Amino acid sequence: FPATRHADDRLPHMIDTAGYSTLHFDLLDDDTILRITIDRPDSAVNAVDEALHHDLTRVFGALRTERELCAIVLTGSGGAFSAGGDFDWFPTLRTPERLAALRVDAKTMIWDLLDIEVPIVAAIGGPAIGLGASIALLCDVIVAAEGVRIADPHVKVGLVAGDGGAVIWPLVLGPALAKEYLLTGKPLLAEDAARLGLVNHVVPVGELAATALDLARQIAANPPLAVRYTKAAVNKGIRERMETLFDYASALELSTFLSDDHAEAVAAAVERRPPHFTGH
Repeated sequence: FPATRHADDRLPHMIDTAGYSTLHFDLLDDDTILRITIDRPDSAVNAVDEALHHDLTRVFGALRTERELCAIVLTGSGGAFSAGGDFDWFPTLRTPERLAALRVDAKTMIWDLLDIEVPIVAAIGGPAIGLGASIALLCDVIVAAEGVRIADPHVKVGLVAGDGGAVIWPLVLGPALAKEYLLTGKPLLAEDAARLGLVNHVVPVGELAATALDLARQIAANPPLAVRYTKAAVNKGIRERMETLFDYASALELSTFLSDDHAEAVAAAVERRPPHFTGH
């Protein structure tokens, strides 16, 4: 990116940026474009733990009322966008109370993301997995670096893709292709994701930032009301699909969090051994 101004405690006319431990904020182009960088200091792949989950929920909620920005670029630090849930976090969620709180946060995060009127360009420079993939795919324009992996492998850890994946993958790919990727958990390379319409552009990693910013500038150059309302009109269709399916999928995900197979999948991954699933 070109010269930026780091956002300290408060962005002009915008959100309070104090207290985020896993997100960084920079203003570009005379404060009309905001770059948000996912950067969890203790995870090289920006795996989602409680802090990152909370920060994403908080920032999307704050951005729902933003009216002055013309575009947002959402990206990840280092070599990752976000590689999905942190296996060290999962065991702490296996109580009804923790799962009930997670359900509220998860739904709020996705609903608020869809309600942000300012267009969001996702710049995927590394793995976008699970929730990371859902967030990227629910942005408005998606640019990925060559060779990047995009996947929703919830099933591989004994879970339902209840964080939006069971909605957005079929919406983009159609049911048959979506079920192939959701039921196997296998990744797509960025090049194949572009061919199937999951992402807009694939570029060399060294061109990712500039390409994302160029797209954000193209959007920002247009009349703001027309841009925001056009996005809102398109997202209404996505929201209607979410309203039909999200609560059902998230309820199934929460039930699988308490399953023996989920516990076994996490334990096997931590212990680096093949899992043994029983269907319970």
